[in-house]
Amino acid sequence: MSFFLEFLRSPLTVGAVRPSGRALAELATAAVPATGSPVVVELGPGTGAFTAPIQQRLAGSGRHLAVEINPRFAGRLAALHATVEVAVADATALREVLAQRGLDRADVVVSGLPWAAFDEELQRNVLSEVVAVIQPTGVFTTFAYVHARWAPPARRLHEALRSRFEEVVVSRTVWTNLPPALVYFCRRPITVVGPQGAMDLSTAAGHR
Repeated sequence: MSFFLEFLRSPLTVGAVRPSGRALAELATAAVPATGSPVVVELGPGTGAFTAPIQQRLAGSGRHLAVEINPRFAGRLAALHATVEVAVADATALREVLAQRGLDRADVVVSGLPWAAFDEELQRNVLSEVVAVIQPTGVFTTFAYVHARWAPPARRLHEALRSRFEEVVVSRTVWTNLPPALVYFCRRPITVVGPQGAMDLSTAAGHR
């Protein structure tokens, strides 16, 4: 009900009427290492459907930063997960959010963002931030609903992912999720290094 009320208040930033199910959450967070001390960034955690499995995989190691634009969701998340660093911020400011916490790179970025509600510019800006912060050996995961996979926003997202990562693997369909969904596993970000540091190729092309 809390999730549904936030959707009614701000459908473009919440993007769904209910949280993701456990099976989808387990799949979307499978790239989080269960060993070592990784830096994991979670974008758009909402009510924490992905947060709990990430915490379980980390088991007290590494750092887990959750970037949530909705202050009510962020407050609830911070109250439920004391070891998660919750930032009330826009994903388009990801580099700044990390820098404020003494970080410049992430090993894994897990996204729960409502891509279908984003226009092309917003999609591009968020993905540019992801590419800028993710380690060369890191993994970016995000999901899409199967019924909307061939709609223009979802197709645009898939094409954008393929232009920014050397490898984009599409998972099996999680039929038990409502609605059914799939996960994109994106590896080896494509970047160039210029006078202002690393940027993704699509951003570099725009500066020519």
